[in-house]
Order: sequence, then C-alpha cells, then structure tokens
Amino acid sequence: MRTGIALGSNLGDRLANLATGRDEVLKLPGVTAPVLQSRVYETEPVGTGPDAGPFLNAVMEVEFTGDPQALLSALRLVESALGRPARYPRNSPRTLDLDILYASDLVLNDDALILPHPRLHLRRFVLAPLNDIRPELLLPAQSQAVTQLLAQLADPAAVTAFAERW
Repeated sequence: MRTGIALGSNLGDRLANLATGRDEVLKLPGVTAPVLQSRVYETEPVGTGPDAGPFLNAVMEVEFTGDPQALLSALRLVESALGRPARYPRNSPRTLDLDILYASDLVLNDDALILPHPRLHLRRFVLAPLNDIRPELLLPAQSQAVTQLLAQLADPAAVTAFAERW
C-alpha cells in the first residue's frame, strides 16, 4: 500500500538527520519503490517551548507491504537510533520525528496509531511537502484533495522551501 511518512528535525544537523532518517526508512522490511520525496521546508516550531529552534520538514511516500503498527514500531527504532529518547514530552525538540500520515485508504484508530494522521489536514508543515508529491491525493474522511486543503488552510505558521535535494 502507498504509505506517507512525515519527517521532521530541529536539533543538530537537521538536513543530515532527515536524509539519514529517509535512508533508514528505505532499508526497513516491506518498504520498496517507487519512492516519492518532497522538498525540505523550514518551519516555525508549533506548540513547543520558546527555546525550540525551527524545524526542517519533509514527506516521503513509499510502497509498504506489511502491518502499519509494525512500521510504526520500526520508525520508533529509527528515531531512537538517531538520538530521540523513547519517552519525551509532547512537541519537544527532536533530532528526528517520523510519523505515518496515511496508508493508502486504510482507516485505523487504536491506542498506538490513527490513520490517516488526525491532524494532517491542519498542518501547513505537513501539507506543503505533501503537496509537492501528491497534490491530488484525497484522504479518507476528507472531501478535498491535498492542494485544496493547503490553499484553504488557516494555519499562520511560516513554511519556506529550504532544499530541493536531500
């Protein structure tokens, strides 16, 4: 199934963290081509403390054959390998954050994972990179494609293109 994954970093070498995270995701069991990846965007921190620096954010889409919960567990291991503690305060600064945004048209709501991501349609730092790779994507429970959601978004957070290639 086509699976979207958001990547974010605001500690250390942010661009290198995203690239390493992407490369590690591509090594995971069940993850195969074709791979789509957005540009990297620099974004203001949302819901963080005053000392949090700006994030770099990107989105990738891969083919994934497997259980989304198993993918989530594998993503947490990648985060940990890049220095993110297993337990952390909500919205705290991080070397790498990996979130599953969607898995084709799967709708899932359990204690560990909600798909599609429940706040995806409210976040410019997710919609802008997703618009790079899947502007016409219509997610379950949405009546508008990504490009329309982005155009109508009231989120005032600044999101600016940072890097084409990573």
